[in-house]
Amino acid sequence: MRCLQITMVMVAIALPVAMPHLQSVAAQEQIPDGVVFEKDIEYSNSDDQHLQLNMARPKDGKAPFPAIVCIHGGGFRAGTREGFNKLCIQLAEHGYIAVTVTYRLAPKYQFPAAVHDVKAAVRWMRANADKYNIDPDRIGTTGGSAGGHLAQYLGVTSGVKKFEGDGGNAEYSSSVDCVVNFYGPSDFTKSYDASVDAAEVLPLFLGGNLEQQRRRHIVASPLYWVTPDAAPTLCIHGTEDSYVAHEQAVWLIDRLTASAVEAELMTIDGADHGFRGATAEVKAGIEEARIAFFDKHLK
Repeated sequence: MRCLQITMVMVAIALPVAMPHLQSVAAQEQIPDGVVFEKDIEYSNSDDQHLQLNMARPKDGKAPFPAIVCIHGGGFRAGTREGFNKLCIQLAEHGYIAVTVTYRLAPKYQFPAAVHDVKAAVRWMRANADKYNIDPDRIGTTGGSAGGHLAQYLGVTSGVKKFEGDGGNAEYSSSVDCVVNFYGPSDFTKSYDASVDAAEVLPLFLGGNLEQQRRRHIVASPLYWVTPDAAPTLCIHGTEDSYVAHEQAVWLIDRLTASAVEAELMTIDGADHGFRGATAEVKAGIEEARIAFFDKHLK
């Protein structure tokens, strides 16, 4: 296991505000001249939900481009894709086609609906590769918290047919080539005693608590799906995370490494969930690490 450690001074920071409309993105982010940003593209219609994504892509450059699927967090019951608009624009500036996706939320839609949706998004990328100049052989994924879990699930369940769902483009693969996982849970069976909200969130997502739905907690945990065929993974996690314990990343990286999968853990000393407490300098370093990992595996 390769571990990176960052020490930082604790400061109070504000979490970024999700931007619901393209106009807001343009006003706050100033979409660069070299980037095309397109929103509200339907990628799947499971259960008549008309799931959509937003896409940022380079205007120029050597096509086809590698692609990245970005998955928002929110405890499997909240959050919107617009929260990753800025990230997609940044990735497009680095030569990627990046999408941020909506997926079905609990409690109405329990596991594995969200997994079905993000897999459908990857398949949609491959099905539309020619239209958008996507290289179907170079697709990665990233997400934070619940989104980190879903990104990791993509990375460890390639070829597991029961998780594909009915979201369309079934003839295409939902596999990904690498994962950057920001503080996503890996083992739900060990979440309850080390999280301030697991007892509230997980029963909504899994249809009951650990005593009532133990097998479902296991099946929904990426840790138990690790094989030598898992995608290379970078986990970035704060030591003081009160929602998803840092040890969740340690367990995952250890399991991946034991399976001969390339895996790295970047530990952020003193940081809480969402990297609260991180200085601007440390947060910039985190983003640089994400880009560097994608560059290594997709370029």
